[in-house]
Amino acid sequence: MDPQPPADSLDWEGHKPGDGAVYEERCTDSSGLDPFTVVRNVWAATPPAATVDPAVLAQRAVDQMILRGPAIGITPKPSGRGVVGMPVYLWTGRGPETYGPNTASASAGGITVTATAKVSKIVWQMGDGKTVTCTTAGTPYKAEYGKKPSPDCGHRYGTPSSTTSTGKFHVTATSTWTVDWQASSGPTGQLTEIRNSAVDISVVEVQVLN
Repeated sequence: MDPQPPADSLDWEGHKPGDGAVYEERCTDSSGLDPFTVVRNVWAATPPAATVDPAVLAQRAVDQMILRGPAIGITPKPSGRGVVGMPVYLWTGRGPETYGPNTASASAGGITVTATAKVSKIVWQMGDGKTVTCTTAGTPYKAEYGKKPSPDCGHRYGTPSSTTSTGKFHVTATSTWTVDWQASSGPTGQLTEIRNSAVDISVVEVQVLN
């Protein structure tokens, strides 16, 4: 503490100024919904060793990463037009910043924490009130697939986008990044990061004449 307590303070625990020192100790519990910090004064003959919370280092490592929302791939393309009832393919570009793995480390107090982030799921809000949850990066569409539906991440629109106020379906893709971390001192843990991106697409209804 600076300044140190008066000589007659109980913080000295029976010792005299100059015989060790009084330190301020802070302990934070953030495991519940209402984190709190307990502060107390303690006497010690020698300076206490600094302690490092591995979870704090894990967050520092995550803060060094560039984690983005999905690099959206979709049929129809935003510049084109889709057709009601036709299969819609949904996917993201694979890369360290858009799908993972993305790795970073942070060190302090002789401890190093290495964190690895990967996308565990992508939730697609299709703009028509429907939601598609995919646990893969999705399959990029190829012309040879024709009218086949996506094998792992797809949708079909039942109404045209003209039914919306903007004339387009606003598609939002939200990635859940799962971050596993390991401290050189032994502890492990997991963090979660959320990122999203969006596009607007047009879907029309084809009228068939008999």
